[in-house]
Amino acid sequence: MTERSTRQENIRVCLAASAGGHASELMKLADCWKGHECFFVTTSHVVERQMARHGRVYVVPESNRMQPLRILKTLARCIKIVIAERPDAIVTTGAAVGCIMAFLGKLSGAHVAWIDSIANSERLSLSGRLAKPFADLVLTQWPELAKRYKSVEYVGHVL
Repeated sequence: MTERSTRQENIRVCLAASAGGHASELMKLADCWKGHECFFVTTSHVVERQMARHGRVYVVPESNRMQPLRILKTLARCIKIVIAERPDAIVTTGAAVGCIMAFLGKLSGAHVAWIDSIANSERLSLSGRLAKPFADLVLTQWPELAKRYKSVEYVGHVL
């Protein structure tokens, strides 16, 4: 029996979100991870204080597609986190840090749930579109988007 399979009762959950609205939406889901070992990956020390009440917090550099060197720094830091923590599941509301953690988590065998931000009412976010092929669950907060994209579900709003 592997170490991962012996932890079924206490799943190790990585909760990843950029600071701001992404983190706010993630924190509104706090009841979903009660009873599980959690750690957070975010992009601001301001958000870190709020998240620290629920588990360990890692702060990585904020990055986006316009900052390729910063993305590499964030990627390197996230690789170290995934190796150290070995999450069973990744739950993320985005953006870049969520996409990076979701991808790395999937490579390490974790289940991935992507929850696209409510701000994306016209189409999935770029990060959501990038994460969609490897996420086990992709949720949108707009029923119209669930109809538009294959394998995207709508189950309600976070906010």
